[in-house]
Amino acid sequence: MKSIVLTLGLLILLLPGCNRESDRESVQLLGSINYAEPIIDMHMHTGLPEEIPEGIPAICRPSPCEGTGKSVVNPIKLMRATIEAMDKYNIEKAFLSGVDWDVVQQWNNASPDRFIPSPFILNPEEVGIEALKEEYIAKRFKGMGEIGTQLNGIKPNDPSLEPYFQLAEEMDIPVLIHAAGIGPYMPNFRSSSGSPLLLEEVLIKHPKLRLYVENAGYPYRDQMIAMMYQYPQLYADVSTITWVIPREAFYDYLKAFIHAGLGKRIMFGTDQMVWPDKIGAAVEAIKEAPFLTKDQKRDIFYNNAVQFLSRNDKEKLINTNK
Repeated sequence: MKSIVLTLGLLILLLPGCNRESDRESVQLLGSINYAEPIIDMHMHTGLPEEIPEGIPAICRPSPCEGTGKSVVNPIKLMRATIEAMDKYNIEKAFLSGVDWDVVQQWNNASPDRFIPSPFILNPEEVGIEALKEEYIAKRFKGMGEIGTQLNGIKPNDPSLEPYFQLAEEMDIPVLIHAAGIGPYMPNFRSSSGSPLLLEEVLIKHPKLRLYVENAGYPYRDQMIAMMYQYPQLYADVSTITWVIPREAFYDYLKAFIHAGLGKRIMFGTDQMVWPDKIGAAVEAIKEAPFLTKDQKRDIFYNNAVQFLSRNDKEKLINTNK
């Protein structure tokens, strides 16, 4: 699979080509789903922030439930399985974060220009802001986040995060934050620390900050819609909720944002952690949504991410539907 790289703010892969027609044809034979069109995945990880055994099923909600797939915890095998799935579903670019900065760079080196490498921030006290700034200056990192401090019970408006938001705004770095009511079963996770309304003071103080919220703040639907109405710079992804909750619940949630007129600011993500099988599940959840038009699907899969990553660029988007 070859790609043509077009610079729109950050390097974003736009019009893809293919040198394996037989592979492409075989992918298109999987039901009625066509994976030939490019996808940008705005939420992917090199692993989990905590260790888990090899081969266990993916997380699911609500309990009791039975997850599917098998975890791949060997870092090399996980990287290879993830890139293989990206090739299969034509994911041309992915926002990739990890706690171990060296591992993030290993993935980036293994598939150059495929990733937007970013640091996973779990505890702001453990990440040196000056060392992080050097990584951006050297262009080893191009995004910030996932800011997953909610997993430790730290709210998004906590003063300890202020230097990170300031740095991201100054350097025009896109930021992904976990601000939602659900997350991993970690002892310090607090649903109350994920209210999207807690982002209000952050956005007021940093009006040029490029910020997007994991899972569109699920299940804080009305709060998230209010914030996106009031703050046009705020975007959202639909990532884990494409596969971790019942499909009907996801569709009800996504439909509310579409009906609210926010279809141009919802971005696709898989939240691939250690279950590469979930990449396909996330893609199919959007592809099979009966209430989305073809144009709305292309916006979610691709165009909205291009617009977010190149927000200040006035060039017209390539029409990938042709």
